Amino acid sequence: MRMLFVAVAAGLLSACATATPYQPATTDSYGFHEQRIESNRLRLSFRGNTLTDRETVETYLLYRAAELTTQNGFDYFIVADRDTEERSRLQGSSRSRFASDYWFFSPRRGWSPWYDPFWDEPTSYREVTRYEAVAEIAMFNGPKPADNPDAFDAREVQANLRDRVTRPPEG
Repeated sequence: MRMLFVAVAAGLLSACATATPYQPATTDSYGFHEQRIESNRLRLSFRGNTLTDRETVETYLLYRAAELTTQNGFDYFIVADRDTEERSRLQGSSRSRFASDYWFFSPRRGWSPWYDPFWDEPTSYREVTRYEAVAEIAMFNGPKPADNPDAFDAREVQANLRDRVTRPPEG
């Protein structure tokens, strides 16, 4: 019974540790956000958690630009400005080796684990990185200008990237 409980708990915890899906930014601010600048111009961003790689963040931003272009009745968009910001930090994990290894007796408290804050140092470090892609786009009707490498056909972008977009589970 205990093994079953441990397996279920491990499964639930691993399900929580996933990359940011393609979704609007929520209270934790991971996901996409847009701001209208003019009738045909938007500022977009997609912010991923530490499990979301740079390529995914940039793909989701382009997909959102294409999605908004078609939703607003336009055929293509031009990326006026685009950047991907990288934020890295060191994260330490620790375990108090001595809290569980040494016990002492106190007449007031009885047996208690021994604790020394100077020995409770992080035992391992890892670098965690979070990416945020930001772009300004202008949306237009008609055929995409063939001579502009910053112009994208919205329907073609959606068709080509649709299989690479992971949406949040329903329910």
